[in-house]
Amino acid sequence: MQTEICGLNIEYKEEGTGIPVLLLHGWNSSFDVYKGIFSALSDRCRLVAVNFPGCKGSETMKEPWDLDDYCNFVLEFMKKTGLENPIMIGHSHGGRVILKMAAQKLVKPPKIVLLDSAGLIPKKSLKQKFRAKSFKVIKRALTLPVIKNHSEGLHQKARNHYGSADYNAAPEVLRKTMVSLVNTDLRDIIHNISCPTLLIWGENDTATPLSDAKIIESLIPDAGLCVIKGTGHYSFCEKPYEAHAILKSFIK
Repeated sequence: MQTEICGLNIEYKEEGTGIPVLLLHGWNSSFDVYKGIFSALSDRCRLVAVNFPGCKGSETMKEPWDLDDYCNFVLEFMKKTGLENPIMIGHSHGGRVILKMAAQKLVKPPKIVLLDSAGLIPKKSLKQKFRAKSFKVIKRALTLPVIKNHSEGLHQKARNHYGSADYNAAPEVLRKTMVSLVNTDLRDIIHNISCPTLLIWGENDTATPLSDAKIIESLIPDAGLCVIKGTGHYSFCEKPYEAHAILKSFIK
């Protein structure tokens, strides 16, 4: 399905009837990641999932976005599709958007589910700090007049060497958006979330580590954490039967 949100042609999927549920995917992903959850919950829920701008069939925004832009996008999408106070499920970046919206009372979901959610700025290792500092030094050097006119190729080589795979694969507008998002830390407002919150996390998640989950759980008054052993950042896909059983118990 297609609709227009924030002036962009946006792709979304809807299936099932019953309890309204909104699903938000992670960075550089799509609603396809929720195929198993759609199968598991469509007998009891109206499931609606949207592809964020720049993902799969959704048009890319013209200017970089920050987290507030994503929140406004979701609010407009909910209004367009008639979703009133749905249960909200978010993986990674989708979880970050939900955390912001729920903490600032932009929405009043009866429950939220965070799947290996982003939202905290992770502590960098010494190696990560060194790589980030090195990249900044190189970028500054490439602005010097003596090499500025020949810097584009060198800048691309440095970006390929020091940037993450997600960062390097994205067009410029999404790279700038990603930088804004990963430098947003929500820990000072998360305590404002009042609805029951379920966290499902991979034991071996390296993108959003389990330590983040424990911090989020400690900050939300009514939160519970379920750890899926032997899984990573896509825990709900790696061991779907466990994740689906947990979700069915939470969404009744």
